[in-house]
Amino acid sequence: MSLRLSTVILPVRPWHEGGRDQWRRAEELGFHTAYSYDHLSWRSFRDLPWFGAIPTLTAAAAATERLRLGTLVTSPNFRHPVTLAKELMTLDDISGGRVSLGIGAGTSGFDATVLGQDPWTPRERADRFAEFLTLLDRLLTEPAVSARGAYYSADEARNVPGCVQRPRLPFAVAATGPRGLKLTAALGQAWVTTGDPKLYEDGTPEQSLESLRGQSSRLDKALAEAGRDTSSIERILLTGFTPERNTLLRSVDAFVDFAGRHQELGFTELVIHAPIPDSDFAADERVFEEIATEGLAQLAR
Repeated sequence: MSLRLSTVILPVRPWHEGGRDQWRRAEELGFHTAYSYDHLSWRSFRDLPWFGAIPTLTAAAAATERLRLGTLVTSPNFRHPVTLAKELMTLDDISGGRVSLGIGAGTSGFDATVLGQDPWTPRERADRFAEFLTLLDRLLTEPAVSARGAYYSADEARNVPGCVQRPRLPFAVAATGPRGLKLTAALGQAWVTTGDPKLYEDGTPEQSLESLRGQSSRLDKALAEAGRDTSSIERILLTGFTPERNTLLRSVDAFVDFAGRHQELGFTELVIHAPIPDSDFAADERVFEEIATEGLAQLAR
């Protein structure tokens, strides 16, 4: 598979103060997909402007024509499958079938307790995620759904006329553990990883590559057990969380070197963060745009 380049636009800019222009510029630069985090707040941005993902993506759908759009990632932390399915069906309609859902089990961050609940254990997150995604799949493919689960239920939930994309919009499942990878193999059209978080501070690029190779191998095993070909799923790396995070966007050459090494591992899509000054995602806007327009062409030479 050829390598695609996408971006993440964090929802930090008011729509009429640069937000709309940023999504339009992502389309002009030729990115395959522009994603947004689906959080209510996030790390160092907690006390700064931060807007909702679904309304932002809806506005972006109306402001663009070709650019694919998506979350990276949604989680069960503050969402319910019934209401999320309705919002996604609507967004898929407004965008003309340009939406992908990045989705994962969630973490123990701000979103995990914002509704007043105690944070879930890793086991409970995994249990909830499996039930959440299985029900969401039904809600997006069947016109009427009733289900009773341990965590999520639906009573004659209607989603007519369904998604523009058939049988539903694609799921890009974020997972590294055995249960998550099994779920990816069962329901995913794509797999998402950020690498090994244990290597974030002190790991080396070589260690990161080896860890990613192991994750990909475990995905291959899960796909084989599900009766799927290993080439039947897209493999997405959300960059910015591997040991190269501080050098990746310093130059086109640095990006090309990174991209080539990860393409060799079988990744089909790399996602880079749009620069945000004075943050973990600070970068030279000019270099970012050069990477968008020249990086993959240079890699192909």
